[in-house]
Amino acid sequence: MAQAITLARPYARAAFEVAHAAGSLAAWSQALAFAAEVAKDSRVADLGTDPRVLPAQLVALHLPADMAADAPFAQFLTEMAEQRRMALLPEVADLYEAFKRESESQLLVKVTSAMALDAAQAEQLKVSLKRRFKREIELETRVDASLLAGVVIDTGEQVIDGSARGRLAQLASALSH
Repeated sequence: MAQAITLARPYARAAFEVAHAAGSLAAWSQALAFAAEVAKDSRVADLGTDPRVLPAQLVALHLPADMAADAPFAQFLTEMAEQRRMALLPEVADLYEAFKRESESQLLVKVTSAMALDAAQAEQLKVSLKRRFKREIELETRVDASLLAGVVIDTGEQVIDGSARGRLAQLASALSH
């Protein structure tokens, strides 16, 4: 996995720079999401390593239907196909989204809670996180009943564990030392 991220990073950076310069971050985001979904299909992944399949054929498979074959995104896919790197598209798409959020001063925060957050709780959490991190917040929520109570907030760089399970683990650690 680490190697895939390392190989994908220059492609994601190049995609971001081209999209940013053209003012088309959202369009590239959608196109990369489509291409990444196609690349995840095991039948398509097998084609990516088949030497009988031409790069142009791989590009045609990954290119959104409404996009011209000579568009900058198609040229980007052609470069990846020629290097037989189409399998990296999911990682490229993820890294591109991270670059895009960074340029837009947004922060993706993954919130895991013991029970589902209602809209008011989610909004209150967003406001608090925005004040703390001084950035726009995009919440990604999920429920994990094993937390018992509370939430775990993961910003990618920092984890705030406010769960009952986490506090019990801290207590157990403190008592054992």
